[in-house]
Amino acid sequence: MTEPLKLVIFDVDGTLIDSQDHIFAAMSHAFAALGHDVPARQQVLAIVGLSLPEAIARLAPQFDPALQDAIVTAYKQSFNQQRLASHPSLFPGAREALDNLAARDDVLLGVATGKSRRGLDHILAVYGLEGYFVTRQVADDHPSKPNPSMILAALSETGIAPAQAIMVGDTTFDIDMGRAAGVRTLGVTWGYHPEAALRAAGPDALIADYTQIGPTLEHLWRQA
Repeated sequence: MTEPLKLVIFDVDGTLIDSQDHIFAAMSHAFAALGHDVPARQQVLAIVGLSLPEAIARLAPQFDPALQDAIVTAYKQSFNQQRLASHPSLFPGAREALDNLAARDDVLLGVATGKSRRGLDHILAVYGLEGYFVTRQVADDHPSKPNPSMILAALSETGIAPAQAIMVGDTTFDIDMGRAAGVRTLGVTWGYHPEAALRAAGPDALIADYTQIGPTLEHLWRQA
């Protein structure tokens, strides 16, 4: 009997790449450039994963929409300048995990990220990952996480049943998005949301490093 096709959907920031320094530096520049106090680092990391306008709205709800939009613009400019100067690192084991999954005939890979398409394309090019992901869902095309739109689009594009799909991410937004879309969720504890918060969101499993991802995915698929 042929194994059904499976889909693993990865978040990017905090799951595949460690971009916290770039994100915090860009956010610091954006607030300071407009004459406002810089949010604490943990506050900034707490909104990673959201689409940028939603992230700024949560960081600075006291600002009017025009000022929030100005911060979004300043953030993009600063982040793009950093991107040209350096790039974030893949988390340890991420490349090997992607290689192992991509080599399987029964597994497809996807991405669901709060990044823009331009930002995602840059990261994939930097690491030579352009051919790995058959579905790429970005903030340009969807409401912000945790709205399930990204995952529903990935399922539609690939034809994979929800029971055979798993969302992998480091934030409660990823877990909530996966649950809302009716897929299983796998939380990773090396990212930007505290493990306690991640656990409270109710993922189907948690892992502490990439060596655990293969066996954990298999365990979740056996439960389908």
